[in-house]
Amino acid sequence: MSKILKVEPISVSYPEPNDNGSIRNLTLCRIETNDGIVGWGEAISMWPEACRATEVIINGMSDLLIGRDPLENTAIYRDIAARSWWYGPEGIAAFARSAIDIALWDLRGKISGQSLITMLGGAVQTKIPVIASTHAFSASLEDEVKKHTKYVESGFQGVKIGLGKKGEARLGYEFDRDVNFMKMLRESFGPKPDIMFDRGQHLRWDASYATEITMAFEEYDLRWIEEPLEPWDIQGFKHLRSHCTTLVGTGERCWSTDQYRRLIESGIVDVVGCDPGRVGGITGFRELIGLVEQSQLWFNAHAWSSAIITAASLALSASSNRCLLFELKPIENPMQHELVEQPFWHTDGFISAPNRPGLGVEIKEAVVQKYRMR
Repeated sequence: MSKILKVEPISVSYPEPNDNGSIRNLTLCRIETNDGIVGWGEAISMWPEACRATEVIINGMSDLLIGRDPLENTAIYRDIAARSWWYGPEGIAAFARSAIDIALWDLRGKISGQSLITMLGGAVQTKIPVIASTHAFSASLEDEVKKHTKYVESGFQGVKIGLGKKGEARLGYEFDRDVNFMKMLRESFGPKPDIMFDRGQHLRWDASYATEITMAFEEYDLRWIEEPLEPWDIQGFKHLRSHCTTLVGTGERCWSTDQYRRLIESGIVDVVGCDPGRVGGITGFRELIGLVEQSQLWFNAHAWSSAIITAASLALSASSNRCLLFELKPIENPMQHELVEQPFWHTDGFISAPNRPGLGVEIKEAVVQKYRMR
């Protein structure tokens, strides 16, 4: 019988070409058994200090894992949740639980020979539409339109563009410029491809402005507006939804099932954003899917980090009919294309859940060490 032998958190730093070459950070969790089987998890800890703190929590929790049967991942998850009651369930503790949980699911699948989608009960969607999840960072709107049109022409079924990001695009700050960009995209794309905008966290829109600009975007068939307001602005979201017909997405800054339950009950969201590297891993994301299905809303995986999170998010997305689409970063990058033997990509605009054991990805440990945070 396999027993957990070693639990190791490893934070990495890497340049992200999809974010104008910015340095991004995350924390991996490597769990190895006594018979040499390795499971990988991830926390989207993002900032160096959060990565270091997540490492400390994972190391501190390791005594709850060493010597145990990794197939008992549910019991282990409950134990680590109970351990962190004093300093959780949110924040750094949630990052640590998420990384550990994903690694345990990966181990469980590798030991049993089952893929994650099989362990989740099978695919409800055998293939999911794929969009390019991008940032705009060129000063020329014409260049940005050409760039995103190439993504659509290459097979992506649409784009989601982050506003207020690093670079010289300065989208999200000027009403007329933003609406003109939307108009140019639609004219270049034609009527079918999806267009979504995500308000970056550097921007601060109030309810009046968010409503006005979303209504202007709607004239050109915006699929959804993501995180248009700060998550605590419940009245602002209600004002927006009462005036707009486009879908409203929010939730990526929630940490727990209880927070998601309150979000859904508030009535402000159509598309619930969720990242398994933040919300308690695969176990936490499954709980969110149950809430979404019960409420007949939609969910969207916020899978903008490594191939580990992509693999987990893809299986979770395929396990429900309440997922509209799946996001992939269109530019090759270290944590998607270097990290794994077989990078994720779409086929004619669709993608399916991996059917290999565990998460279905083979991690190149030399690449992990190459980008290891020093």
